[in-house]
Amino acid sequence: MPSDGVAALTGQESSSRSMPLWRPVRGGNAFEITVSRLAQAIKLGMVAEGERLPAERELAEKLQVSRVTLREAIRALREAGYLESRRGRTGGTFVVSRAGRPPVPPRGSAGRLAPLASAPDAGSIRTGRSASNSGSSPPRGRPGRKSVAAAAVTPLARRGTAADLAREMGDTLHDALDFRRVVEPGAAGLAASRALAAADRQHLVACLTASRDRDPATRRVADSRLHLAIAAASGSPSLTAAVADVQLTLDRLLAAIPVIKRNLDHSDDQHTRVVDAILAGDPAAARSLMEEHCDGTAELLLGLLT
Repeated sequence: MPSDGVAALTGQESSSRSMPLWRPVRGGNAFEITVSRLAQAIKLGMVAEGERLPAERELAEKLQVSRVTLREAIRALREAGYLESRRGRTGGTFVVSRAGRPPVPPRGSAGRLAPLASAPDAGSIRTGRSASNSGSSPPRGRPGRKSVAAAAVTPLARRGTAADLAREMGDTLHDALDFRRVVEPGAAGLAASRALAAADRQHLVACLTASRDRDPATRRVADSRLHLAIAAASGSPSLTAAVADVQLTLDRLLAAIPVIKRNLDHSDDQHTRVVDAILAGDPAAARSLMEEHCDGTAELLLGLLT
């Protein structure tokens, strides 16, 4: 019996010990990957509703993450409605829903999420205007990706929850994440290779500072603005338009998943390291750090929405 007091696993629970999703977590996004692994195990029915997760110590050892990281991942899924923790001799962490629950919209939203047009477009990045008041249309989708752009601009009020939107997007969600992993690291690397003017450097730092805002009403817009500022610093209008395209596509999904403090802290740290690498003129580091950031976001989205 585990020393932390958790009761012995039932025969059905013990069969989950060797499931492939409990393989060691690798890479720099341990928290996001752990959330994704746990969510996938729940959604695939590998740990069924009413069943208990393996003991904390055992699960941390199998995933090769710290118990602190595991606890924070469990807390995130508890807040999202997938898990609940029970005390006592027969306590532990139990699956209560394979679907979770829709996130609570911010106050004043009247049950709707902010419109997608609140994300800044490529042309508004230097002026501080958002797409909703810039007088311009969102960037057009890339050839062959029309369905991605169409899904992005359809009002969520008519599409249901973020999970509904993700299901309707189907393979185009994976396409958008793959596309992002190519263009955003490329933009960061190119920006780091350029001799940036003082105004460009100041703009990057200002956008980085604003992106740390935790106000639900402005956080997503500030985050998108930073990514677009990095793309603009590349000096390539085509790259900037591509980054704006993918930010528009993913914005609703990112805005709709549960707000997880650990993920925000990690994202802030990654943003800082990307901007530092750009300002230091280190293209390889800027590209690698942005890849890691995109991978972490993809893990979280796919884990919670698919």
